[in-house]
Amino acid sequence: MNSKSILLSFLLLSFMGANAQDFSPLFNGKDLSGWYSFIKSKGKDNDVDKVFSVQDGMLYITGKEFGYIATEKTYSDFHLVVEFKWGNNKWPPREKVVRDNGILYHTVGNDKVWPRAVECQIQEKDCGDFWLIDSVTAIIDGVRSPATKNTHIVKKKDAEKPTGEWNRIEVISLKGKCTHIVNGVIVNEAEDASVRSGKIAIQSEGADIYYRKIALKVL
Repeated sequence: MNSKSILLSFLLLSFMGANAQDFSPLFNGKDLSGWYSFIKSKGKDNDVDKVFSVQDGMLYITGKEFGYIATEKTYSDFHLVVEFKWGNNKWPPREKVVRDNGILYHTVGNDKVWPRAVECQIQEKDCGDFWLIDSVTAIIDGVRSPATKNTHIVKKKDAEKPTGEWNRIEVISLKGKCTHIVNGVIVNEAEDASVRSGKIAIQSEGADIYYRKIALKVL
């Protein structure tokens, strides 16, 4: 491990102990101010079927159509914290498979399904996996990933709580190093990501889901 990696690892440990008051909410619990929607079949800010809405202070995503909400601002180095719980509904074409969602970050380029980004997978039994989308690359275990359409890197540990319980996901991005944390456990890491700044987006992908917390600290 080189000196830069050691320093980043030390900083990561310090970030994991950050106090809640250090974070600012990206979701205010009242409306979707600061976000815009993109639905595959309808385009930008045309969510007539309310795929994304606020219910009881939580972000509710029906999952009925593929798309996402994205921040209007861009972020580079940050510590993101979300808390989610699955709903009961699944929709075609994913009604017979595991529930799927995801957090896209360093999202760049035109809006589409799915845009160029790094993804922290939120999927039953797979929370914390990486998806490097649309030719994004990163160094995993000392090896640069290929610049393919989508590259999947499976998490190293399993810290996910069962469906129906609240799970806490953290994403730390610092100078190209990306870390995924599930319920306080580091489950996946990548270095030297080829994208280092962009929007943060939350997917709709065939299953309903609730987010009660979406907060961020700029590093």
